[in-house]
Amino acid sequence: MDKKWERLIKQYEEHCRRIRKATTVNINEKPSEKTKRIEELAKNYIKWFEFYFPNYAKSPCSWYQKEMARLLIKFKIISLLAEIFRSGAKSVHLGMGIPLFLYFTKDLFYMLLIGQTDPKAKKLISKLQSQLQHNQRLINDYGKRYNYGDWTGGDFTTIDGVKFKALSIEQSARGESEEENRPDYILIDDVDTKKRCKNDKLSREACDTIWEDIRGTFDEGGERQRFVVANNNFHPNTVINQLKKQFKLINEKAKAAGRKSRHFIVTAKAVKDLSTFEPNWPEKTNAEYWRVKYDETPYRSFMREYQHTHVQDGVIFKPEQIQWRQRLRFDQYDGLCFYGDLSYKDAGDYKAMILVGKIGREFHVLAAYVRQTSRTNVAKWLYDYVFDNKLLNYNVKYKIEGLFAQDEFVNDFDTEGDDRGWYIPVTSDKKSKEGKYDRIEGMSGFFERGNVWFNEKYKGSTDFQNLEDQLLAFEKGSGANDDAPDALQSAIKEVNEISFINKFDTRTSSRREILDKKKNRY
Repeated sequence: MDKKWERLIKQYEEHCRRIRKATTVNINEKPSEKTKRIEELAKNYIKWFEFYFPNYAKSPCSWYQKEMARLLIKFKIISLLAEIFRSGAKSVHLGMGIPLFLYFTKDLFYMLLIGQTDPKAKKLISKLQSQLQHNQRLINDYGKRYNYGDWTGGDFTTIDGVKFKALSIEQSARGESEEENRPDYILIDDVDTKKRCKNDKLSREACDTIWEDIRGTFDEGGERQRFVVANNNFHPNTVINQLKKQFKLINEKAKAAGRKSRHFIVTAKAVKDLSTFEPNWPEKTNAEYWRVKYDETPYRSFMREYQHTHVQDGVIFKPEQIQWRQRLRFDQYDGLCFYGDLSYKDAGDYKAMILVGKIGREFHVLAAYVRQTSRTNVAKWLYDYVFDNKLLNYNVKYKIEGLFAQDEFVNDFDTEGDDRGWYIPVTSDKKSKEGKYDRIEGMSGFFERGNVWFNEKYKGSTDFQNLEDQLLAFEKGSGANDDAPDALQSAIKEVNEISFINKFDTRTSSRREILDKKKNRY
């Protein structure tokens, strides 16, 4: 036997053992009490799930799990996109809890489950079979329902003729049926791969397969057509992202035609924002858990896997363009500028303060402070850096982006100066700075020509890592943070202007000198 399958079977057997152990029954329950309890549980999916699956229901259900269940139970004909963060228990409910609830309430007769690969699809459907065969509470209340077939073969059937089948997205679902019956509940679960997402053609073909081959297996005009796609939205080419765009267009058409929508999108990020870190499943985790998770996970990975943000590496700025070298003496640079991009929110967005030095054609990123913090902490860091490096002895420009509230921001630096008894001449940049994306992309030429260097002393530090992450993630419409690239672009622009003035000093001549140099006009 293949080692992969041997491992899966061992995992399955252990899973079945845990189910049997967890689903104890009350042998002293009276028949009338039992009947009443079953009827009451069948009225509420959440209570039903928590009773029959105690080993999964260790935390109360979230709002989005309740909403997915409500929609799928209420509507017999429905298309649902479950855009749920990693570890959000989407498969447990959409691939096990809800289908079994519909089955036992006689509202599901043929389930087709599509997985990323054949083993993964079969592993998903094994959860259903294991519950039917080994869940003592289900057996006690509904009787033994499993009949024949096995998840290792990709399908099984119950004693009342309901079929559960698994296929990979690479396998053809065309003509999928059991005698006169066709699927009435289709789940496409986590089918995307990073490799396929990087190929536009293959990604479009996967989406076409879902619309045509898989969705086409429904019985046209059938009473039940529940179509579900579940995944986290980590790339523009994911199936769920492509379908999300198409669902929105379909809903617009339905609205224009006066029809009720049958296409629904349920979206849940791990946290509502990166300021409070308030979780979307607070019954399971708290804000501190996600704050630590965020700190211990690379920024790009966290945003892709937990926040549905399409952070692609190196679309504009490439990893190989991030170069490191030791900084020169400050007096060797033609121009030096500290530039800050400070968000209006006190601690919600990133604050970025970057020091750039220019020598010849090169721009050296000498220091950076890139964090989600308060403006007060930015001011403290700047004063510490200036003091430690004696920067007041050099000609350094200190600027922050000049929005309507930036005079207040300047005061934050002056307040820090009041406490220390000396001041850094921070001024507000009042120039118009429209077209952020174009401005930042405009400095990519400096990176392409190898003109930008980063201070080797800070390689791997929190601030330079955040700066690097934001540069590599930068792309129009990505939703990724871009405060650091914005500050870097502005600093480069400033030192360019400084060095131009320094290189080409203004020269004046008297009127007599000008006339003496001219040829005789007579």
